[in-house]
Amino acid sequence: MRLGIMLGICLAICARPVFGVAPQPTASGKSGTAEALYLELSNTPLDPARVYQVRDASLDRAAIHITLEDGTIALTQDVLGRITGAFFEGEGEVLLIPPDEVERKSIGLFTGMAILEERFTSAYFRFNDDTAAELKPGLRAADNADGFISRWGDTARTLAQADALRLLVTFSQMLPVEGRSFTSATPRSLDPRDRMLHARLQGVKLGIFDIHFDSKATEQIQAGQARAAKNGVVYYDIWTSFSINPASLDPNRQAPAWPGESLTTAREEGEPREEFAVHRYEIEAEVRPPKQLNAEARLEVDIAHGGVRALIFELSRFLHLMVVEANGQPVEFIHNPSIEGTQVSRRGNDLVVVILPEPTPAGQKIELRFVYGGEVLAEAGNGLLYVGARGTWYPNRGMAMADFDLKFHYPRGWTLLATGKPMTTSIRPGDLPPAGAMPNIADVQTARWISERPIPVAGFNLGRYTRATAQAGNVTVESYAAPGVEREFPKAPVRIIEPDPAVSPELKRPQEVIVPVPPSPARNALHVAEATAQALQFYSRRFGPFPYSHLALTQMPGPESQGWPGLVFLSSYAFLSEQERADLHMDLSRSILAQQVPAHETAHQWWGDLVTWKSYRDQWISEGLSNYSSLMMLQEKNPVAFHQIMERYRQELVENKDGELPKDAGPVTLGVRLLSSHAPEGYEAISYGRGTWLFHMLRSMLLDVAAQGPGKGKHGRNNAEEPFVLALRKLRQRFEGKAISTRELLEIFAEDLPPSLRYEGRASLDWFLQGWINGTALPKLQLESVKFAPRGNATMVSGTILQKNASEDLVTSVPIYAVLSGNASVFIGRVFADGTESSFHLSAPAGTRKILLDPKQTILTAPK
Repeated sequence: MRLGIMLGICLAICARPVFGVAPQPTASGKSGTAEALYLELSNTPLDPARVYQVRDASLDRAAIHITLEDGTIALTQDVLGRITGAFFEGEGEVLLIPPDEVERKSIGLFTGMAILEERFTSAYFRFNDDTAAELKPGLRAADNADGFISRWGDTARTLAQADALRLLVTFSQMLPVEGRSFTSATPRSLDPRDRMLHARLQGVKLGIFDIHFDSKATEQIQAGQARAAKNGVVYYDIWTSFSINPASLDPNRQAPAWPGESLTTAREEGEPREEFAVHRYEIEAEVRPPKQLNAEARLEVDIAHGGVRALIFELSRFLHLMVVEANGQPVEFIHNPSIEGTQVSRRGNDLVVVILPEPTPAGQKIELRFVYGGEVLAEAGNGLLYVGARGTWYPNRGMAMADFDLKFHYPRGWTLLATGKPMTTSIRPGDLPPAGAMPNIADVQTARWISERPIPVAGFNLGRYTRATAQAGNVTVESYAAPGVEREFPKAPVRIIEPDPAVSPELKRPQEVIVPVPPSPARNALHVAEATAQALQFYSRRFGPFPYSHLALTQMPGPESQGWPGLVFLSSYAFLSEQERADLHMDLSRSILAQQVPAHETAHQWWGDLVTWKSYRDQWISEGLSNYSSLMMLQEKNPVAFHQIMERYRQELVENKDGELPKDAGPVTLGVRLLSSHAPEGYEAISYGRGTWLFHMLRSMLLDVAAQGPGKGKHGRNNAEEPFVLALRKLRQRFEGKAISTRELLEIFAEDLPPSLRYEGRASLDWFLQGWINGTALPKLQLESVKFAPRGNATMVSGTILQKNASEDLVTSVPIYAVLSGNASVFIGRVFADGTESSFHLSAPAGTRKILLDPKQTILTAPK
């Protein structure tokens, strides 16, 4: 399992306070111009000399239309000679119209409306452009300005912190180069293409919510609200988020959506927009169990767009950043706490902004050096530590490919595993002072790990492990497990066997108390290694060679597992034996899934590590395809268990959760947005469950058609040459070391699409994208008006397929089987069910008197 990292340039979610006073940032040790600017932006007051009556003023940003009908507004004091905010009280209205059905359904889930049309009584605005000038025609002198400032001044100061980091990115371009003086009133030019407007509105019906426009963001328009789920966890619900593609919104439009916007350079929705990239990390770390990590990281940075001065990274909140240097010279930095409820907060990370001494031209290379340390490890008992539960342990830019050179110093008696290929391990006395966090340890080990190819992320694990090995061809699979499990691991209940009352007293046995033996992952380490080696061989035959020279599996406390390049963190549950799972009273489906975890995480070595995803809208590919890859192997070994798991996923989508159905949280392409107060379980049920089903549907369609064609034995299920596997092999070859989008995935499958799967005669899977990937339906299929007519040596079958509980434009490829004598069934073809009702005509074997729709249950229909 892996939640995507959504850092990017847009701080609309990551740096927004949810309730009350925003947390305060930390900055570099010396006072500097960037720190002064940041603090000024964080505490910008309303200006008593700029309080006005406002009537019929409006703000338009692409799909956003805000009207201030009647009320009072105060503008903020200047920062760098510019007005950056305003507070409004009165009568206003906001209108936001999402561009497509997916976003309309998303906003409807949270607000009950397909568009956002809400009246508001107060609003706080923050901006980096000429918003104040746009409002000017509607402003008049106001009465009782002092009273307005007294009423709202403190609130405005509190809210100013929310957007300070984003504004710093803009105004950092106006900072003087080193050696020049800094004054707040110094006017300087800004990039006219950089426009940002954040409106925090007090809605009449919807309560407090946010509207965000950011021209630098991957998706420029966003609306959302902080809200506590019924379980008490605070989420930031993203109601809608989308990019402005002028051509798609209005092909005839000639004017830009905002000043400086290009009508010819619109990005694919969700595609990351990076102003710089990190191509190499060199990290040297000193690890002191049970909690401490001290590290120095050197990053090779390439600037993609000229004029950049602010570089943004994620770094664990538990690490204290002490020094940042650029090309050997100290630079300023801001370490800003993340906000409760956001994705960054849930991963336990903070944002770090590094301010370069001057604007940088495109193509410039910079070496950054970070020195930091803190308690980023978590001790779990029995020689187990968790690295990563408290956030990113190095300055991180997200899922971007880079080379890693990692060196670790750690105490003797522990085992350290990391991403990359192990180079050397040595033991030296006295490297760590005896007064440190590791008393009575004289010897220190040093190990170095170097990535064999660019990888998207790097990690390590440390524990007191037992090692077991297995071979998968020329690849060594190592399994590292501790003698016991973490302290918080559930204990199997004690069994009490009472004497049989029917037995005479003299023959009765005494009451028997059976205490289960505590789990020992080390006892099962070899079995886990061997099972993983089998999975690795299974995948290698189908998807191409394993991308790395070895694979290490390490026990990790907690219920979740993660697969990283060449290194898999396995939950203690994955090391349980069959009896140990039974002692915990796992139901059969959960027990099967626990056994599948090593295979699932191993599949991520191909889908997620070797081939990554372009944006959060494409992350479902990694989870769904990795999960389905492991289930392909299960299907070959145990078809009954495979069917049981698929049915479990189907049922989970429609399980009532406090009056809500997980399937309604949205389509797979909403990614981490599925994790919301409305459906806390939505991400799991949809990304894993529905995502797995989507790949099963694709595979089944291709298999059915191949079974009717020439050489059908060659292309059968469980064959490395079946069409689905050939498409995945092609995917791996083209996107090895790259990121893929959902559309690019489907284009690969469509390249060799047989005629019978071409909807309306087109070699395209757009119908599958629109109805199934971007949809949420679980339709019910039903036959009506079936007729049989003998014709020569065959029977012509006609009828009507009804699709119930589905949208009118849902298209489904439905397999139809003829029932022969003895109740044997034979596949006779696929037809497209288009909308609620579709007729069909097929040829069946002579004597056919009955047909079945999808008897093998290869379509994600509603549970029966």
